[in-house]
Amino acid sequence: MGGKGIGATVRGRGNQLWSMARLAIGLRRFERTGQVGDGREAAAREYVLTHARAGDPESVLGTVDEFARTRSMLVNVGDEKGLLLDAAVRRTRPKLLLELGTYCGYSAVRIGRLLQPGARLVSVEFSAANAEVARAIIAHAGLSDRVSVVVGTIGDGGETMHRLALDHGFDSGTVDLMFFDHAKKAYLADLRTILAAGWLHPGTVVVADNVRVPGVPDYRAYMKAEEGRSWRTVEHNTHVEYQSILEDLVLESEYLG
Repeated sequence: MGGKGIGATVRGRGNQLWSMARLAIGLRRFERTGQVGDGREAAAREYVLTHARAGDPESVLGTVDEFARTRSMLVNVGDEKGLLLDAAVRRTRPKLLLELGTYCGYSAVRIGRLLQPGARLVSVEFSAANAEVARAIIAHAGLSDRVSVVVGTIGDGGETMHRLALDHGFDSGTVDLMFFDHAKKAYLADLRTILAAGWLHPGTVVVADNVRVPGVPDYRAYMKAEEGRSWRTVEHNTHVEYQSILEDLVLESEYLG
């Protein structure tokens, strides 16, 4: 029994190392398409549908974490940084939330499971293939009634912003919480677009992942420059998902108006 356990651990670590190497090789494709190119996103969906209990968000999250640790690394927020996101949702008790970067739907499930009755999360994902995976995982978690996935990008010239306003009720001062985990070069530009639309209100919180790795220096510099003026920011030191060596940074910023 002990030998089997050790063997399984070694195989899991071997799978993880190979998966991380494949991810590094596929980064250029990932930036272009939103998928690594080895089928891990679709495999994660099938793994969840097969192994997680239907209608149980905690089971879905645990199953995604297991897949990411033992089979193929996924670039979702992960279990360690996910606790920071959980805390922000619990503290702000938001009614309307906007997520940029759905990927496989992991963070949408984390958020959705904590929402108060009547609250809604809308998640924007530029990859239609990822959106399909995420919708299946969100539905399996039993959260389709409170979580919607929209295919698009904030920087597409206004089309997605228009759809969010028309179809999902985004308007002046309506957004209580945002989570950024999409294209890093778009964080600051998308924040400015949303600010210009007037969707935020004093007290709106923005949680931004991967501020150190791969890094969002312009966004971090902006928040530092605006500290105490239009934003109040807490920097959380943490780690890149599913490992404990590479350090990362999550920014949690409250809009002051």
